[in-house]
Amino acid sequence: MVEQSELDTDWSLVTEDRDLERAADELASGSGPVGVDAERASGFRYGAEAYLVQVFRRGARPFLFDPTLLSSFTPLAEAIDDEEWILHAASQDIPCLDALGLRPRMLFDTELAARLLGYERVGLGAIVESLLGIKLEKAHSAADWSQRPLPEPWLEYAALDVALLPDLRDAVMRDLDAQGKIDFALQEFEAVRTRPEKPRAAEPWRKLSGGHALRTPRALAIARELWLARDELARERDIAPGRLIPDSSIVAAAAANPRSKGDLARLQTFRGRASRSELERWWRAVLVGKTTDELPGPKSREPGTIPHHRGWPQRHPEAAARLAAAREGVAAEAERQRIPLENLLTPDHLRAIAWRPPQPATAEHIALRLKELGARDWQIGITTPIIAAAFVDIA
Repeated sequence: MVEQSELDTDWSLVTEDRDLERAADELASGSGPVGVDAERASGFRYGAEAYLVQVFRRGARPFLFDPTLLSSFTPLAEAIDDEEWILHAASQDIPCLDALGLRPRMLFDTELAARLLGYERVGLGAIVESLLGIKLEKAHSAADWSQRPLPEPWLEYAALDVALLPDLRDAVMRDLDAQGKIDFALQEFEAVRTRPEKPRAAEPWRKLSGGHALRTPRALAIARELWLARDELARERDIAPGRLIPDSSIVAAAAANPRSKGDLARLQTFRGRASRSELERWWRAVLVGKTTDELPGPKSREPGTIPHHRGWPQRHPEAAARLAAAREGVAAEAERQRIPLENLLTPDHLRAIAWRPPQPATAEHIALRLKELGARDWQIGITTPIIAAAFVDIA
């Protein structure tokens, strides 16, 4: 086993446009696929922007690009545009890279491939240790990458992560070939690469952790106003909302329905670094919630969505029976294929087809419906006969 400290990575930090152009030229002269990674400041900053972008290609050095000091990533995009990009858990990094004008035309996702291969642990450190025999130190993965200057040990960590991606990709590809899953993986990579961004929720405040405990319209109104006040302040200060006051404080204040600013201040469950320094702001929000005529109703289902499947056995027993039968068969096949159930077929797709199966529920019509829902061809080919047989057995 090789320790991270034993590896020497000759990386270069790029903070000026002219140096970015030189780095782009060096990367363009390299060979093979390009390892790409990005570091954000999740949990520290309001947004999800990249505060460091790492790129490596064989025949070139690992380059670390500082987006806060560079005016354009166009030269880099042009240098690597036609190459396969290797990312680990690409769905996490693609949005922040896209915001910089960096988007792959071809993708290899080592984390997603590891899932399809049935690895027990799919984190970068785990599979690097298993496949390459290198033990990574992951001490900085949750660091505040927005701080400047960035400590050199952090930069060493970031450079090594991306420098190992080409070797890791080759090792993973060998396993995909051995298990006959290369085509599965390529279809999944393309689905991740082309997946549209999720639309913003109409009422994002309803995603408050623990908010389900609030039962009355008035409590929901107070929670909504506190969430909006926190979001406004977080955006102004460019700080993660939960670092001002956590969701649990919003829920606690809404449930308590304090009668005065003093009551709110004395509420021990109302915590957070800004819970007292911004007390006037929070009390104004509580007052709006206590007096508004615009009371929230129960959470409405989005058009086209189906009822939560936990209630099916009581309210929709036929759909529940179809779902149970189909899930049992698909789960057995997932175990046989050594693929997690949720990767063999997206649970939402399985629930949708069990809720309203095509008529007639033949294999041909089930396959067409799965295609409409967004299932990939490999998933459809494996699961369609299982689902069709399950529906026949309970008809």
